[in-house]
Amino acid sequence: MTGARRVLARTLMLLMLARSAVAAPVGAPAPAIETDTWLNSEPLTLASLRGQVVLVEFWTFDCHNCRNVEPYVKDWYARYRERGFIVVAVHSPEFAHERDVGNVRRYVERRGIDYPVAIDNNFAIWKRYANRYWPAMYFIDRRGILRHIRIGEGGYARSATLIETLLAEPAEAP
Repeated sequence: MTGARRVLARTLMLLMLARSAVAAPVGAPAPAIETDTWLNSEPLTLASLRGQVVLVEFWTFDCHNCRNVEPYVKDWYARYRERGFIVVAVHSPEFAHERDVGNVRRYVERRGIDYPVAIDNNFAIWKRYANRYWPAMYFIDRRGILRHIRIGEGGYARSATLIETLLAEPAEAP
């Protein structure tokens, strides 16, 4: 596929997925992350993750921007998981070859990704979050409340500070 066709295909997909989408509201309970296929984990739910700080990251393995974000996400997981931080990487494919779970599994193994990966081939989680971008990061506090959304690359120091702030908060509201 030529570069122009890839851009056109991506634009059309984003327009289709974005129709009448309203972003998941910061300050409200985070939308569900349920799916039938998981890598590196048994099936997870936000209820089962209550008490932990959760980063829900939307990505796809052939996205250049997602690859640029990946080292930071891996570092945060390694640095903070013992304190109650978990990453749930939601793989929502952009292209046909990214729908193949075997391709995703090989990528995850080759890149040393050891946090849970939710396969979202039908974009059910994507739609629940009203997401429109790769990469996109949704930060959820210990009570299951969506606290911050980060779209695209950058802001890594601010994101690390946010994770530390959320980890310092109590699991239950005062």
